[in-house]
Order: sequence, then C-alpha cells, then structure tokens
Amino acid sequence: MGDAQTVTVSIMDKDYQISCAPDEVTALHQSAQYLDEKMREIKSSSNIFGLDRLAVMAALNIANDLLSQTQITTDVVSSQRSEIQQLNGKLDQALTRLKSASI
Repeated sequence: MGDAQTVTVSIMDKDYQISCAPDEVTALHQSAQYLDEKMREIKSSSNIFGLDRLAVMAALNIANDLLSQTQITTDVVSSQRSEIQQLNGKLDQALTRLKSASI
C-alpha cells in the first residue's frame, strides 16, 4: 500500500482513520455509512448497549445477509447454467438436422 491515503470515517458519531488505496476511498465511505446505518438500526430496535456489542451484532447481520445473497446467486447461476446446457443441446440437435437435410 505504497500510495495509501488516510481517510476519516464516522461510525456512531466516532471518527476512525483508515488507510486505503485512493481508488477504494468511495467504497470505504459507503461501507462505513452502511455499517453506521446498521448499527443505529440495531441500537434503535433492541436494548443492546456498547459499541462493541453493536458492532458485533451488525457484523453478524451483514455476514448473514452476505451469505444469503451468495447462496441466492449460486442458485441462480446453477439454474442458468442448466438452462444454457439445455439450449446448447437443442442447438446441437437443430444443427445436426440441418446438416443431414443438406446432404
């Protein structure tokens, strides 16, 4: 990280200085904002106190969301792969019929 820059992000009204590559600054700000929103959401809907506990709960919720979306994506890719294989089979059959009809 030779060309890293220090970026300040605010989470739960506390500032954190984080080093990151210049092309990752926007993503870092978006991630910090998302984490801040999740932590505030958990704080307002539960009786969890302390930044540590809020951060862990937010991390668990975000990890669960990520794993759920990853599974959905895997299922969609698998389904599309199957559909593509079926279409390829139909194309192969059509090409075979065309070749035999032209002989």
